Amino acid sequence: MTIILGLESSCDETAAALVTSDRRILAHKLATQETEHSPYGGVVPEIAARAHVEALMPLVEAVFAEAKLTLADVDAIAATAGPGLIGGVMVGLVTGKALSLASGKPLVAVNHLEGHALSPRLAEPALEFPYLLLLVSGGHCQLLRVEGVGHYRRLATTIDDAAGEAFDKTAKLLGLGFPGGPAVEKTAASGDPRAVPLPRPLLGTSDPHFSFAGLKSAVMRAAQSGEWRVEDITASFQQAVIDCLVDRTRRALAASKNLSALVVAGGVAANQSVRSALEGLAAEHDLPFVAPPLWLCTDNAAMIGWAGAERFAAGMTDGLDFAARPRWPLDPDAEKARGAGVKA
Repeated sequence: MTIILGLESSCDETAAALVTSDRRILAHKLATQETEHSPYGGVVPEIAARAHVEALMPLVEAVFAEAKLTLADVDAIAATAGPGLIGGVMVGLVTGKALSLASGKPLVAVNHLEGHALSPRLAEPALEFPYLLLLVSGGHCQLLRVEGVGHYRRLATTIDDAAGEAFDKTAKLLGLGFPGGPAVEKTAASGDPRAVPLPRPLLGTSDPHFSFAGLKSAVMRAAQSGEWRVEDITASFQQAVIDCLVDRTRRALAASKNLSALVVAGGVAANQSVRSALEGLAAEHDLPFVAPPLWLCTDNAAMIGWAGAERFAAGMTDGLDFAARPRWPLDPDAEKARGAGVKA
């Protein structure tokens, strides 16, 4: 059994965790930045980076205290090294490097997306490779064939906005507050998902990718028209996103073979309506449906610790010269999506 210290600071959540190779979370601490960013309706990178500096080491000390362990007891330090807001990523990675240097323990530089991709294996020991992963978060919307630790084949990506970004922008547009995803889901619960005629970009097309920019613009026009209640706009928006996610995932399932499961991860995977729709899709294909517990879907350090444990077990460690990366694709050899921006 190995013990890994995980550090996460890629966006607006600061977190530290102690995770074992036999899937026990010995301690996990997280500091949110909702108060800092709420006045702006979204994450301000400079504010986020300063908050990470203030919060990270106290969280590290707290997880060691809770687990009754010291730095000498861990086998490696895993830190998010990208992708994300570069200021925040640097805070976590530099902290990980300092702890590695001070303790003589190996550093594991973790791709934040790999943390999401492997987090279902932390929650579900029976989940085996390969599986189809819908990775859906504030910054990314991708379909990936997860073939093993460090081995990912991207089947689809967003050519513009991610689904989570569309949720956040919709919340800001409608004045629902921050964070946007949970606010939209809560408001949509009392709305009619068929009330507002919103587009489903790329639905039913042979193009494997996602697009949400047009949907976001349609929401803005619906809000400006004054014809519909906010509850109906959010419910219709949420249903449009679900329809797109299900359609694109169905296409990827039809083109894939020998899968062990359909898996969803990332912040949007915490949305219960999204999970329910994907669970139904998995049943259509006689596949198990796997989703991490809700708290493991959003950014956290347990998933970074677990990804670090999986990489450490495979002999994958990194030098102290490893550079923070604002962009870091899981499948660097994937063909660029037609019309896509730098996120794809």
